[in-house]
Amino acid sequence: MKNTTYEVKKSEALLKKAKEVIPGGIFGHYKYAIRDTGPKFFSRAEGAYFWDIDDNKYIDLMCAYGPSILGYKNPEVEEAANSQDSEGNTVSLASPVMVDLASNLVEMVETADWALFGKNGGDSTSLAVMVAREATGKEKIVKIQDGYHGVAPWMQGKDHPGIIASDDAKVITIEWNDLESFEKVLAEQSDEIACFISSPYDHPVSRDNTLPEEGYWQGISKLCKQNNVILIIDDVRAGFRINLSGSNVAYGFTPDLICFGKAIANGHPLSALVGTNEMKDAAEKVYFTGTQFFSASPMAAAIATLKELKKLDAANKMTDFGQRLNESLVKVAKESGYELVASGVPAMPYYRLNNVDVKTHFRWIDECVRRGVYMLGYHNHFVSTCHTEEDIEAISNIAKQAFETL
Repeated sequence: MKNTTYEVKKSEALLKKAKEVIPGGIFGHYKYAIRDTGPKFFSRAEGAYFWDIDDNKYIDLMCAYGPSILGYKNPEVEEAANSQDSEGNTVSLASPVMVDLASNLVEMVETADWALFGKNGGDSTSLAVMVAREATGKEKIVKIQDGYHGVAPWMQGKDHPGIIASDDAKVITIEWNDLESFEKVLAEQSDEIACFISSPYDHPVSRDNTLPEEGYWQGISKLCKQNNVILIIDDVRAGFRINLSGSNVAYGFTPDLICFGKAIANGHPLSALVGTNEMKDAAEKVYFTGTQFFSASPMAAAIATLKELKKLDAANKMTDFGQRLNESLVKVAKESGYELVASGVPAMPYYRLNNVDVKTHFRWIDECVRRGVYMLGYHNHFVSTCHTEEDIEAISNIAKQAFETL
């Protein structure tokens, strides 16, 4: 493969213009991905690829931070969304497609006896906490250190701009894979704790991802049941990438509530909270809604997405691809004199160069991006069912070129 690097002059110019009318130019989590040498705006996307406004093509290993699980512009998903849109999308009544989608989730997800819908993963996690409080009559939330469950004030913590101390006053933080710390908290405050919320495995930013230790989830589940604490799994990021029936199935436990988002509709704005029959009455009582919560087109897209995921055996397919990609990149790094650590689950790999400083790691990422592989230096990555063997070869060749520049 020819060793060429991209120019992003149009992106740089548009970012300058954007800053005049948008605080920071690009806001939210996308702003943290901005690098001097990298793209800022896309022009089009298809399959496992996108093109920036300078018409540079990238193999996308972020998949829009997870939603594009079947690849961009999946024909079955887009046909379903467009067909529903031609009949109506956001209307003064709910569409029957909402019932169809809920039925599909109840059939597909092992824990699910019912489903409610929102737009973002944070909708699902906030609703889950409210349901847990209603079900238990208790207030406090236990979460994992550096666990991320959306941008609601209770989640962000008082060190973030715009957040005050009282916003997270009811949140208790413990370390991942530490059953003893949870036992201690329960021993002291079980009559105040409504819920324990965590991702199925630990995937914080800027740190190696860590799987649950043997027996961890069984221990957490037992403690929750003994103390009337609702167990919430935030499967927004990992959902449908580990096991199509829920990531908890892979780890052998049953939560009370599961939060889905990102990949559920292959890029169309939708999230879902599913739960057991024991949670149904509390879920019915809680008021949580939004203007676009009943939009029918994303729900039709979600039904098509779930169907395609099952047809493709998507979780196993992405796991296989991710394993082969990780093996290839680790080998390329070793041959280049570096040690690459690939952690987390294969469908969501987190990469870190070992025994080098952070600047060197980010420089390697930047050099990959400049040659056409879109990656981030501080976040787990995502693969899709559209990524191919040819992509592994191209990514590995570009990674080798990037190592050579170091």
